[in-house]
Amino acid sequence: MRTIRIIALLIGLMPMQLIAQQQTVSLDTILQRIDENNPMLQTYALKAESYKHRAEAGSAWMAPMVGAGTFMTPYPGQQVMDGDKGSLMLQLEQEIPNPSKLRAQKVYESSKADVELAGRAIASNTLKARAKNLYYGWIIASQRVKVLQENGKIMQMMKKIEEIRYPYNQSQLSGVYRSTAKIEENQNMIRMQHGEIAKAKAWLNSLMNLPASQPLAIDSTTLPLFTPEPRLDTVLLAGQRKDILQMEQNIRSMQLGVKAMKSQSKPDFKLRVDHMSPLSSMMPKQYSVMGMISIPMAPWSAKMYKSEVKAMNYEIQAMEKERVGMLQESEGMLTGMQYEIQSMQKRIAAMEEKIIPSLRRTMEADFVNYQENKLEVTAVINSWEALTMMQINVLDEKMKLYQMIVDYEKELYR
Repeated sequence: MRTIRIIALLIGLMPMQLIAQQQTVSLDTILQRIDENNPMLQTYALKAESYKHRAEAGSAWMAPMVGAGTFMTPYPGQQVMDGDKGSLMLQLEQEIPNPSKLRAQKVYESSKADVELAGRAIASNTLKARAKNLYYGWIIASQRVKVLQENGKIMQMMKKIEEIRYPYNQSQLSGVYRSTAKIEENQNMIRMQHGEIAKAKAWLNSLMNLPASQPLAIDSTTLPLFTPEPRLDTVLLAGQRKDILQMEQNIRSMQLGVKAMKSQSKPDFKLRVDHMSPLSSMMPKQYSVMGMISIPMAPWSAKMYKSEVKAMNYEIQAMEKERVGMLQESEGMLTGMQYEIQSMQKRIAAMEEKIIPSLRRTMEADFVNYQENKLEVTAVINSWEALTMMQINVLDEKMKLYQMIVDYEKELYR
């Protein structure tokens, strides 16, 4: 019977365990949801789509013009010769733009969609870097809570010892008060870390376009690994940095704009058809067909597009220089970040492998002496405080290291 109850209890706990597992979200899943659901990123696709439709609109012709009225109708009271009383006139007019101009303008407008999509990649990289910082900050805050809770147990033990010894004049009342203050200070630090976790949870949910209060659990074993780029040069950066790709799309779009502007030197056409129905039966019906062509090469009209082409070419040259400058600056900055991250890793390793073990052994030795009533509680509290602060400092340095790695990856693929 007892075995049956245990099996039933385990079966009842299985759905709860599955739910808990389902609520744990990996960093890759969060980044994927941000890329798919974030409203800010969705705006870029909508803007790109608007440019595509604007390109289609730019290839349309002007609407035809239709007119009706009188033609060569004499004023009242005038002498009419041969019964000519004028005509009723129907007019049709259509502008016919140059097809090559329409094609050039359509390609230019379509290229602006590629610029928007490149901007989306930059925004996505920025949001994902923010999500990584929040995710790692959540992990570090959880580790701080764990350290503070473990060290808090030691302080509570010392408080109990002080309370037991005080009635027998083996300790002072100040020791009880000081240990109580340290316990409360420790609890306040834990509350602060819980606040950091709540903030990270709400912000991550908002980045995924979810309610801020949505339940969320993360995989605390996910930590960033720094892998320095072995061949960091401008060629590599030009191929993977999103802002450089956007700059290249801007240059390409401007070059297409130059072609569209140069096409303004080509003529446009216009067709006009007139039909006249005479008001007198003695006069024949008449018509008129006229074709017209613009002369954009005229000096007073050519000045406009020629000057605009020169201005756009200078702007393209400036953008190309800016692209080269961005690549050189990024190469130097990323190289410096590599050295800085490696130096930080060595510092953290020294703190974890040498400083913290020494402080822990010091506190343990002081605590043994304190238990044997050979040492005052103040000395143990000082050792406890030094160990706790060093452990927190190590976690702070790890958070800085993780942020540096995230910034490095953000700059590498920006």
